[in-house]
Amino acid sequence: MAAVTGSKPKTSPKAVKFLFGGLAGMGATVFVQPLDLVKNRMQLSGEGSKTREYKTSFHALSSILRNEGLRGIYTGLSAGLLRQATYTTTRLGIYTILFEKMTRVDGTPPSFLVKALIGMTAGATGAFVGTPAEVALIRMTADGRQPPELRRGYTNVFNALLRITREEGVTTLWRGCIPTMARAVVVNAAQLASYSQSKQALLDTGYFSDNIFLHFCASMISGLVTTAASMPVDIVKTRIQNMRMIDGKPEYRNGLEVLVKVVRSEGFFSLWKGFTPYYARLGPHTVLTFIFLEQMNKYYKIYFLES
Repeated sequence: MAAVTGSKPKTSPKAVKFLFGGLAGMGATVFVQPLDLVKNRMQLSGEGSKTREYKTSFHALSSILRNEGLRGIYTGLSAGLLRQATYTTTRLGIYTILFEKMTRVDGTPPSFLVKALIGMTAGATGAFVGTPAEVALIRMTADGRQPPELRRGYTNVFNALLRITREEGVTTLWRGCIPTMARAVVVNAAQLASYSQSKQALLDTGYFSDNIFLHFCASMISGLVTTAASMPVDIVKTRIQNMRMIDGKPEYRNGLEVLVKVVRSEGFFSLWKGFTPYYARLGPHTVLTFIFLEQMNKYYKIYFLES
């Protein structure tokens, strides 16, 4: 009797995977952009041994609202959306494709190590594609903390990209690309792998079924792991992308110099400065991204693959 050969279940086309990844990230960004703004301001507060502008995340948020108004907390939204359209589209699309390729015919998912390697590959690639939008985002969210005469005054992300190219050269769009990619490797290895692992572990307890509550719990666990692991690299990225040229020389030569200066002048635990808004942003962003992604995949499967 001939053996029955298994086959993997039908999945959505690659283009749809990329599209859903980007849309999920953009949808989440609409909700968490104010937290990204606070996180960036906190990471720049006290730079160069200056007095810290913000004592806590709540102090930062109240100061922004008081000085810049309600619209001020959504400064840089256009850059945040473009970042998701480039970075998240690429990383989630690549991760989903590689994850499916590494899944066995019988449906057994790849090991934790393989998930981490897939996440790192997807993250680094996405970060390179998304760096120009990241540079614009950092600069736009940081602008309001400067006195009026020192502000860059970008009106939107496309104005920022055009002016950066014209005033500083096209290569400036990829300033901080190495720490951005390093951060993405850490974030995606932690976030994507820990999300998949947490989801599976929770399912194995028998107390969860594959629904939005499971996605929420797995995402919050993933967000906590990711925040703790990636913050030191994130502060390096933020400061390099926001730096100015002083007498023709950059404020920082490389990421290592940023780390040394932060530890020496602001203290070791300043590497985790802005932990609360970072997690408050990353946790819900992770939750919303994966919930949106899971729901889009679910309904695509119902209407296009099973109909």
